[in-house]
Amino acid sequence: MPLWSQGPGPVQPWAGQGGPPAAPSMLASHADRERAVDVLRAGYGEGRLEQPEFEKRVARAYAARTVGELAHIVADLPQGPVPVTVPLAVVPGTFRPQPVPTTNGKAVGAFVCGLLCVPTGGLTAIPAVVLGHTARSEIRHGAEAGDGLAVTGLVLGWMAIGFWALLLVLALMAAVFAG
Repeated sequence: MPLWSQGPGPVQPWAGQGGPPAAPSMLASHADRERAVDVLRAGYGEGRLEQPEFEKRVARAYAARTVGELAHIVADLPQGPVPVTVPLAVVPGTFRPQPVPTTNGKAVGAFVCGLLCVPTGGLTAIPAVVLGHTARSEIRHGAEAGDGLAVTGLVLGWMAIGFWALLLVLALMAAVFAG
């Protein structure tokens, strides 16, 4: 909360953090002195005060007995950060972090179906192959990730289909030769 002086007078935002309004003749606290010195440091950092002037004012701030004396020491300085009027430069795209591409959902589905080929006895092999080919097509034409998942689903799906095709051929050959 800003410190208000009694009667007509300026607001002193550097002093009086809370509490009732204080009169300029009110005794200054250590915190009031530190806030005044902070305003002086900011003015010195911005080049508004030369070093000898800054050192004199800091000494006067630490020796001040009242809030009015502190207000007088910092009266010609801004009481907070001065807004920058220079427009900020736009950061070129080269230096901006690149967005992480999302993983294609069909690629994840192909991978999961490919992994489930063994426990399901090959029932998920055809969905793994279909999803894998669809995912690879979408990944090539879009900005998504997941090509490795799609390829893994394809390989596992085709291996399961090949296994069952080989097993079917062997069973047919055994049936033909048996009888």
